[in-house]
Amino acid sequence: MASSSRGNCYQINDSITPILIECGIPWKQIRQKLNFQTSNIAGCLISHSHADHSKAWQDVAKAGIDIYASTGTIDALGMTGHRIKPIEPLKQFQIGTWAILPFPTEHDCDGSMGFLLANRAGEKLLFITDSFYCKYLFSDITHLMIECNHSYEILTQNVEAGLMPQAQKNRLIQSHFSLENVKKFLQANDLSRVKQITLLHLSDGNSNAEQFRREIMQLTGKPVTVAGE
Repeated sequence: MASSSRGNCYQINDSITPILIECGIPWKQIRQKLNFQTSNIAGCLISHSHADHSKAWQDVAKAGIDIYASTGTIDALGMTGHRIKPIEPLKQFQIGTWAILPFPTEHDCDGSMGFLLANRAGEKLLFITDSFYCKYLFSDITHLMIECNHSYEILTQNVEAGLMPQAQKNRLIQSHFSLENVKKFLQANDLSRVKQITLLHLSDGNSNAEQFRREIMQLTGKPVTVAGE
């Protein structure tokens, strides 16, 4: 539904249990994109506390949807209420037909996490965003949603052209997945069962969607799409 620094929100559905990952756009917009069919949403996973991933959490909870997030995210956002479900890294939990394993990610806030989701059909979806690298290896992945925020080459060009301060470049390198690190991560994992790779959260000024899609496709031999296109 949205995938950028302005806001992030995704619906995942195995035809039995639809869930949301992130709610970083207004609830009104989420409802519109779901054709106002929100009563069957079984839960919402929030990866971390930054507003472009979490801004609608209060409205989501008011709509009767349970929110799953780390204690670091819950504390940072001041979340309260019976709809708020704390989850712990590397402790699996269940939402309907989804078995979900959260794991720590490398971002500039407390409690940020990625998610490995497995359904009863044997499919496994790996979701990683806002992390400059991932130290874990995964097996039997069938679907991969991964941030590809920028490339070092484009960042350097933008700094040299005066379009970006060096400090901002350093912050991006230390908090968001680059094209270069995504490639290293993909090379380190077994992709033999992967059916689809979706690139997330491309930076408006520091990415090239067609280049990133082409290079990841050439590297992996898998179908690659860019979220939001």
